[in-house]
Amino acid sequence: MKKLGKYKILAIATLSAIALAASIGVAQAVKTARQGQRSGAEWRGRSERKDDGWGGMRGGFLKQLNLTDDQKAKIKQIRDTFDERNKPLREQLHAKRQELRQVTEGGTFDEALATQKLTEMAGLQAKLMGEEFKLNQEMQSLLTAEQKAQLEQAKAQFKTRRAERRDKDNQ
Repeated sequence: MKKLGKYKILAIATLSAIALAASIGVAQAVKTARQGQRSGAEWRGRSERKDDGWGGMRGGFLKQLNLTDDQKAKIKQIRDTFDERNKPLREQLHAKRQELRQVTEGGTFDEALATQKLTEMAGLQAKLMGEEFKLNQEMQSLLTAEQKAQLEQAKAQFKTRRAERRDKDNQ
């Protein structure tokens, strides 16, 4: 009888954790939906403009590295290949986000269905993050040792400035 009680407590704790995670995920998904639809490039922090950077906060980093024309061409090819190869994955994520929005709209909320959609999205998102990691590794492999050192220095400076801004905002 005591073992049954432990299993009930474990089941309740697990369901509570899932419910909390689902509600957080739903809230984030709704916030994301309100921000409007973005392209795959923008989801990675890169606008549609063509630049020499990896995008987002790092967009200016590569411009500071004085890339050769050959490096720029190879980076463009790598990015284009990445975009094409991961287009179906981004489309699947987009569809799952739409499905999640439909679950959260209306007067009733199906927590089990929302949790299922979030779980499906998590797997797809993890796969995309892995692909993005490979993308960054492949692009970094094109850099010279000096360019890599410059890149690391620029990243460190960015982190310092970001921390200073956060500290200022929190005061």
